[in-house]
Amino acid sequence: MILDGRLPEAIDQAARALRDGELVGIPTETVYGLAADATSDAAVAKIFAAKGRPSDHPLIVHLAAGPRGQEALSRFALPLPPFAEKLVRAFWPGPLTLIVARQPGVAAAAAGGHDTIGLRCPSHPVAKALLAACAEQGVPGVAAPSANRFGRVSPTTALHVQQEFGDSLLVIDGGPCEVGIESTIVDCSRGAPVLLRPGAITRTQIEVACGERLRDKHELAAPDPRASGTLEAHYAPSAKVRLMDAKALQTALDLLGPDAAHIAVWSRSPLKSRSQRVLQRRMPDDATATAQQLFAVLRAFDAEGVKLIWIEAPPAGPDWEGVRDRLQRAAAA
Repeated sequence: MILDGRLPEAIDQAARALRDGELVGIPTETVYGLAADATSDAAVAKIFAAKGRPSDHPLIVHLAAGPRGQEALSRFALPLPPFAEKLVRAFWPGPLTLIVARQPGVAAAAAGGHDTIGLRCPSHPVAKALLAACAEQGVPGVAAPSANRFGRVSPTTALHVQQEFGDSLLVIDGGPCEVGIESTIVDCSRGAPVLLRPGAITRTQIEVACGERLRDKHELAAPDPRASGTLEAHYAPSAKVRLMDAKALQTALDLLGPDAAHIAVWSRSPLKSRSQRVLQRRMPDDATATAQQLFAVLRAFDAEGVKLIWIEAPPAGPDWEGVRDRLQRAAAA
């Protein structure tokens, strides 16, 4: 069942469902999430079961904005290091997740049993309204991984969520996601900021905001904490994804000639195929628009029944890092 997130009664119904231990599909500015009360291990277990996700693979907990969110932050996390507090002030609400030391005895299931936890405060107006209503209902935060089967393409519309889980799931419609790829993840649990997953917020923005250089994983002796969406193979459609440069794409299309079939191509460069059965779609020239379209394009190609999806590799610039990350993980599946 899909409800209009602009309606106060829809927000109230979703908040009550979450309070009662049910699952709800919710919009955020990044992707749609499959939400449950983060403080209820039984409710969180329903997320892992619905997604087919390993229970030791941690979830991101979403907090309300404002004073309620600050109270929740203290409930879920131990005191933050100064650089993490700067990131909170700079980017919350927004598409940034922080991995921080978890308060003992709180949200163990949502954290996958680890002593760290991922927290973020979304900026989507419907998500903000829902999280505020949840706080009023005694739910301080909701665990909400992407609302799709584990490892598959993330949803960016309410209809995508319904296609994944059927009509029985309550889904709050907040329109197409503005960002389109999951949040940037920064580990703040080891005394220095470490980028675990790139996203719309770039390395440069993070370094400027926190006043420290982002460390690479190999610079710290301690291993990376487990974090959502960081598996080598992830975000994958049913069709096999392959990344190539424009020259290799055109060469492959030329070699296949008029017999090419069951292939979709997403590219910035103009390409020609002698087959009418090759689906071609133009990739935007800027990273922001490409990120907005990425998961919807992969889902649309899957819906056409193609077997192969050939994608022109994104440029090497820092603005494209989040898109490159998602496509490389999709191609690794």
